[in-house]
Amino acid sequence: MSIKVLIVDDSAVVRQVLSQVFDKASGIEVMDVANDPYMAMDKMKLHWPDVIVLDVEMPRMDGITFLKQLMATRPTPVVICSSLTQKGTDISMQALAAGAVEVIAKPAAGVKGFLEESANQLVMAVRGAAAARMSRMRVMPSASGAAPGAGSSSAAALETRPKLSADAILSAPTGSNVFTTTERIVAIGTSTGGTQALEAILTELPRTCPGLAIVQHMPEKFTRSFADRLNSLSQIEVKEASNGDRILPGRALIAPGGKHMMVKRSGAYYQVEVVDGPLVSRHKPSVDVLFRSAAKFAGRNALGVIMTGMGDDGAKGLKEMHDCGAKTIAQDEESCVVFGMPKEAIKLGAADEVMSLDMIAKAICRQG
Repeated sequence: MSIKVLIVDDSAVVRQVLSQVFDKASGIEVMDVANDPYMAMDKMKLHWPDVIVLDVEMPRMDGITFLKQLMATRPTPVVICSSLTQKGTDISMQALAAGAVEVIAKPAAGVKGFLEESANQLVMAVRGAAAARMSRMRVMPSASGAAPGAGSSSAAALETRPKLSADAILSAPTGSNVFTTTERIVAIGTSTGGTQALEAILTELPRTCPGLAIVQHMPEKFTRSFADRLNSLSQIEVKEASNGDRILPGRALIAPGGKHMMVKRSGAYYQVEVVDGPLVSRHKPSVDVLFRSAAKFAGRNALGVIMTGMGDDGAKGLKEMHDCGAKTIAQDEESCVVFGMPKEAIKLGAADEVMSLDMIAKAICRQG
């Protein structure tokens, strides 16, 4: 059956563009469109959508208020489509805290270009949202944020373009040839549902925890707001990674949207390298790139954790970490919003342990 989508946006152009994107995608049907939440609620009395694509800044009622009402009455997967202004990103962070599954970066101008550049991203977001188990969403009391990376130029390209592996960024590890040291690190990869999952974990970690390198599928300009918010809530330091940042105890580095992030060894310590490049496993940043680098340069000194998300990004990379002597964990199905990425890792035999979200923070502390 097709995924039935309701588009709620006060811009007629945006409604038309989004409708065109989904009409071209297999398995997705635009059920209806509405120019504000009041009209949306009227339409939903007749037919309930599988996924709602929602703007945040609208007249009469803003998207955040509508989202909160929706989650309080009948939780439904919502993809926020927000402009790339600072105000827009801050509001989008609030939207994910209120229960939205994904955020898509909508340009403030040039909507026709948006159709060409972001169709793949939109289709992936809606498919991921449709697979989300809303009972597993952890609605936070304040703001948060995330979204998948930018995609191809058309919805059809999702199925036809080559799917590049981490080979496009760095060569595979040759084996477990890294000496054990006292410097331990943690590499985490996640996607749909990951903003809430990361918040649940990072806010539990003490300042003595090992340093973390994190990939959350998220577009450019959103990662800084996301990291800043987590930093304000956590005992540890959380920041958007810059090239050359050291991975230190009590610090979490989040890969910037639109860039890949790798772990590198520099003398007696670890640091991150932030680089551009093609999409890997159809994402940028890619979990496979992070995990491969951790396998290659940290080996048994690392812990790899793959969490909730659609698709298989990170599964092969976690297997490489496992084969190089790292400890590896996959989040269990029961606590995942989307049991996609962990499931694929488990299938490959990449996970030493499968555990609930509530146990992962404790496992990270043991790594230190």
